[in-house]
Amino acid sequence: MERRAKILLIDDDPDFIETTKVVLESKPYRIITALSGDEGLNKAREEKPDLVLLDIIMPGVDGFQVCQELKKDTQLAQIPVIMITSFSEKHMGTSLGVSQGLTLEAEDFIDKPVAPAELLIRVEKWLKK
Repeated sequence: MERRAKILLIDDDPDFIETTKVVLESKPYRIITALSGDEGLNKAREEKPDLVLLDIIMPGVDGFQVCQELKKDTQLAQIPVIMITSFSEKHMGTSLGVSQGLTLEAEDFIDKPVAPAELLIRVEKWLKK
């Protein structure tokens, strides 16, 4: 039996979590969710996911901090991180979000709203690497 890829989805918006989970579950993925950066870090350490989908703008521990913590942890550093957010250069007139995310070694960056087909393409790309 083939092992299902484990994806950790971290976002403080429960509606985004639910709709994105439905999209991801259309494929043979096991979805783990977290509604905060702290919860996401704890679940990453417990579950050792194959991929992390990470919102940037969250209260408390934000996505940049989560990504930084994941990448400095030797047991988690190899997990691909795709940052997903409405904080983008299109809306802010700057490339700060993308630049900072990539500086922290996030593998990819997707703007909200996320097109389901694009999300699945990106997820599959990083799970194959």
